[in-house]
Amino acid sequence: MKEFIEYIVKQLVDKPDEVRVTEVKGRNVTVYELHVGAGDMGKVIGKRGQTAFAIRKLLNAATAKKKGTSSILEILE
Repeated sequence: MKEFIEYIVKQLVDKPDEVRVTEVKGRNVTVYELHVGAGDMGKVIGKRGQTAFAIRKLLNAATAKKKGTSSILEILE
């Protein structure tokens, strides 16, 4: 899943080399910390948060198949 998030975000930003995803697994939840370069936050968030919402929706759909688990995406600059 980590590679999937990186792939999508690298297509959106101006500085794809600065995109980094850290995966922190808990008992029933996995937190993905998405780090983007300075100035690329707006491209990842999108107008009115639509791009970030779409990425989170894809992530939730992919993890929905695993019962009893959930995922959270944190976007950091």
